[in-house]
Amino acid sequence: MELRELRGGNGGSGGNGGGVGAGTPGTSGTSTNGSPSPELGGICIGGAAGGQRMPTRADIFMEQLNAANAKKVALLLVLGFIVYHGLLNWNYGSDSCQWLLSKGRFKGDNEWQPYGCMVHKYSLTDTRRCLRYLAFFDNKNNFVFIGDDSIWLLYKRFVEQLRLPLAADEVADEEDNNASVTDGSARFEDKKLHMLAQYIRAEEVSPLLVEQLYQLEAEKQLSSVYVVGFTYTGLLAGNTTDDVLRQYAANLTLLVAPFHRLVAQTSRVLWKLADRVDEEKLPPHWKLLQNEHIDRLNHVARGVFRYTEASVWESAWHIANGLLDNAVDGYQLCAHGQRLEVQLLWNMYCNDYMNYNDGTCCSSSEPYTTLQIVAYAFFGVCMTLVCGMCLRRWLLHLRGQTLYVPLQQQQQQQSHEGGRAGGGSPSNALSALITDYGTPMVALSLLGLILAYFYLCDRTNFFMKENKYYSEFSFWIPVGYVFALGLFFTEDSRFTKVLNRDQTDELRGWILLVVLIYYMTGAQRVLPIHMHIKLLISGYFFLTGYTHFTHMWQTGGSGSLFVRFFQAMFRANFLSVLLCFCMNRPYQFYYFVPLLSFWLCIVYFVLALPPRISSSSVDANPLHYLYLVCKCIGCLGGITVLFMSEVFFERIFVTRPWKALFVTTDDDLHEWWHQWKLDRYTVAFGMIYAACFHIAQKYNVFDDNNHGNLFSRRTSISVTLLALLGVGVYTSFTFLCRNVQNCEEIHSYILFIPIVGYVVLRNISGILRTRYSAFFAWFGRISLELFVCQYHIWLAADRHGVLVLLPGFPTLNMIITSFIFVCASHEVHRLTQILLPYAVPSDWRLVMRNFVIFLIVLIPVARSDGMF
Repeated sequence: MELRELRGGNGGSGGNGGGVGAGTPGTSGTSTNGSPSPELGGICIGGAAGGQRMPTRADIFMEQLNAANAKKVALLLVLGFIVYHGLLNWNYGSDSCQWLLSKGRFKGDNEWQPYGCMVHKYSLTDTRRCLRYLAFFDNKNNFVFIGDDSIWLLYKRFVEQLRLPLAADEVADEEDNNASVTDGSARFEDKKLHMLAQYIRAEEVSPLLVEQLYQLEAEKQLSSVYVVGFTYTGLLAGNTTDDVLRQYAANLTLLVAPFHRLVAQTSRVLWKLADRVDEEKLPPHWKLLQNEHIDRLNHVARGVFRYTEASVWESAWHIANGLLDNAVDGYQLCAHGQRLEVQLLWNMYCNDYMNYNDGTCCSSSEPYTTLQIVAYAFFGVCMTLVCGMCLRRWLLHLRGQTLYVPLQQQQQQQSHEGGRAGGGSPSNALSALITDYGTPMVALSLLGLILAYFYLCDRTNFFMKENKYYSEFSFWIPVGYVFALGLFFTEDSRFTKVLNRDQTDELRGWILLVVLIYYMTGAQRVLPIHMHIKLLISGYFFLTGYTHFTHMWQTGGSGSLFVRFFQAMFRANFLSVLLCFCMNRPYQFYYFVPLLSFWLCIVYFVLALPPRISSSSVDANPLHYLYLVCKCIGCLGGITVLFMSEVFFERIFVTRPWKALFVTTDDDLHEWWHQWKLDRYTVAFGMIYAACFHIAQKYNVFDDNNHGNLFSRRTSISVTLLALLGVGVYTSFTFLCRNVQNCEEIHSYILFIPIVGYVVLRNISGILRTRYSAFFAWFGRISLELFVCQYHIWLAADRHGVLVLLPGFPTLNMIITSFIFVCASHEVHRLTQILLPYAVPSDWRLVMRNFVIFLIVLIPVARSDGMF
């Protein structure tokens, strides 16, 4: 973003915001002698007496803070992180299972975050579903735990994750099964799940243990998991000498051969390191035990198994060490730590089969489809053509031929360079060598590069991903920081009307930023926050109804309403449709865009129905007021009919060929039904509010043509109190409501109260109405791109996790990914504006032609998806 867009200057009420270089008197870009100032590209700095001064280094630096340079920095960051992660994958491999088992860190309330990948929290249902799925393909789910008391505790916690509630006659059998532990073994079996979990007690390496391992290998139980771990039996005596360590290493070496044979039959062997202890809490007979001795033994174990196929389970050691203060009797891992270790085992075993969106550890990358190949091949052709154009121009330049530079490109260069004139300057020649950045071919090529980055971030394991984490600080601190920035970059608006363009951009901007923070932190678990976010999204739809009705009311549909409709639909859907092709996701996946598109269709259908109602039409024929009421009642009635019968709703939206627009990957309509009914009246409320507002304005109920208040002092106080009451009632409702279903059902009927209350509070005072936040307004103009892009290049795993470009530094990583994400969204918005006149020309006949071509292109896609 250009800093001058956020920084108020003299003449702030001008059309360009009054920023530096806006073309105001005294800043025309020439020096006192009429020539351009070379120090700042022709930008002159006005003095106190109307004169000029030489620009300082600070002025030059501030002039460089613009969107174009920010995108260059973002590009360099992306290339740098591609190289960095490429080296990481080259040196350490890209196996996320190894990341899961190696290291991680605790976040907040002792939640474990593995290094570089996401873990799914397996419930009893999830676990049994995974085993049932594997059993269906005749897979033997075999788990063997070998070791001392720490392994025994892990085994018990593991079995608890599988065991259904027992009937009374099964309790005795279970107690008999547990009694076998005294003989050095335990067993849990579920024949329906093809599940067998065994525990074998072992204090040290012995010939008997080696023989048991060979026997297990001879059983040929494929895809088994072996968890092994124990310490030297003399560790409690405190005599960990060098001779003892050498003997310990020799004993562990005896396990290398049987481990190798087990891994050879596609089993996984985990060596669990000895946990450290809290020396101050140890019982008397453990007092000679020291962490120094444990660390030396673990070092020996790492050295023995480093070059074998067995995996050293480092993350279990890190979990135990992080929860050392909670250790029972100073040495026994607490129940929470045991559950975390069991979760790691299930993620390791099930993630690649279940494909949970929030479980990327040990999960393979999603395979690409034919449609993705075709889509990226198309962008590849565009890039090849652009490269050929650049090469041709370069060759012509070497031969000394003069290159044609479009006038529009010259003007763009002059604005970026501070007003330099002359098409024959070296910079213009260099730009001509590249090509005109306003051509659709170049725009498509740049889009292809951006979408390739999307694919790299979210459809491969090249970049890392982490789980979301919510805390009060992680949500409210970014919200407070964003609003502080928004208040800092405030300036005078060039409008005085209620809900003018600056205000609506500002409102969309701060709504979108708060929603992004909500998704980043996973705050949906807090019901009041969840409901307020739903209110903000409803406010976005409310604005949609308001703004489109306002345009019709003020213009009377002058020009082609048909063309305007397709322009709005193109801006809303262009990026989402491309992502559906390139990221292999259904249209309904980007739920906000289908909702917005659906309500745009409803709005334009209602407004286009004859007679078209506008401010001038009601003057000519007062009967149009009645038509307006009928349109609103008809719209609300149709929506209510759809809502009253879910069966009728499904019959409409599962009809081919448009069924594919409303169902998820699982061919489920429930998500569309849920989102639709939540905001079923919102857009209609927006149109009704716009109608009431403009009629009241027409009859001078209030005056927003100046910088004064809308009402008299007494009326303003009363209306302000009512507005505060409306906002407060909704907030109180979110705290008093006990479950999401009831909250969302009531929300659909009362959402207009806080929204109208906010509009009143924002506009009733002339001082507030004529000021706006340029920071929020800038984000509001690219709000739709921000909402869609966040799925893949800011968040990760289809918005279930967080993208990690810089592992180990979560705060700095969030700043970097946010910067790249905003730059990419802004560039997509710019490219969409370039392609808009080519895709939707001003002639309705050409629009219809392009629409038919688009439908023809969709035919093979529809056939492959079973739409016909």
